[in-house]
Amino acid sequence: MIEVRPFAGLGAADHGWLDARHHFAFADYRDPARTNWGQLRVWNDDTIAPRSGFPPHPHRDMEIITYVRKGAITHQDSLGNTGRTEAGDVQVMSAGSGVTHSEYNHEDEATQIFQIWIIPDERGGQPSWGARPFPKDDRDGQFVTLASGIEEDSDSLPIRAQARVLGATIKAGETVTYEAAPDRHLYLVPATGKVRIDEVEVNARDGAAITGLARIEVTALEDSELVLVDAR
Repeated sequence: MIEVRPFAGLGAADHGWLDARHHFAFADYRDPARTNWGQLRVWNDDTIAPRSGFPPHPHRDMEIITYVRKGAITHQDSLGNTGRTEAGDVQVMSAGSGVTHSEYNHEDEATQIFQIWIIPDERGGQPSWGARPFPKDDRDGQFVTLASGIEEDSDSLPIRAQARVLGATIKAGETVTYEAAPDRHLYLVPATGKVRIDEVEVNARDGAAITGLARIEVTALEDSELVLVDAR
C-alpha cells in the first residue's frame, strides 16, 4: 500500500517566525486518521525566519531527528550541549527521562528543516544529543543511513528505536531501491524534486506512507533529494 499525502493538504500553522506543515497531528492540528505511522509520531516541515527560533522547552521519551534542508540550526540544551547543524546534515536528541533545549536560526536567511519524532522502544534513560556531517557524495544514487537504532547500522547517529532515517539524492531518470520487511512502516518525503514509487507519483514535500511491500523502487522524475523513515 502506498498512500500519498500531498503537501497542500498537510496541517498548517503560520506563526510569523515559523511556517510549519504537519504530516501528522501536532499541536493545534488534529487529525485522528494521522496520529502516527507505526513508531513515526511527527514529521514537521518547518521554515524558520532569520534570527529567530524555538526558545527553551522540555521533551521526554522521544527520539527527535532534525534534517536540515536549507540554512543551519543552532542547538543548545540543559545537558550543556551546543552545536550548529548545516544543510544536508543531521542532529539527534534522545529526550529520555527529560531534557530542555532550544533551536535557533542565527543565520541571515530562512532555515528549512524536517523535524522527525520517533517513539522509543523504552521509556526513560539518560538524555543525549549528537550531530554529524554526512558527505553529500555518499548519498548520490543510493540510500545512506543517517540515524538508526538497528544494530548493523553502526556508522550512523544512534537512536533508541528499531528504526532508521535514511537520505538519498538521485538524478532525473535514476532509480534507487530499498528492501524492507512487509510489516514495516516506511514514510518517504522528497525534500526537492519529484519521484515515482512503483507507479505512484510523489511531488516535493509530499509524504508517501508505505507498508506491505518488501521492496520499493524510487525513480526520479526530476533531480531529487529524499528522506526516508523505516519504522516498526
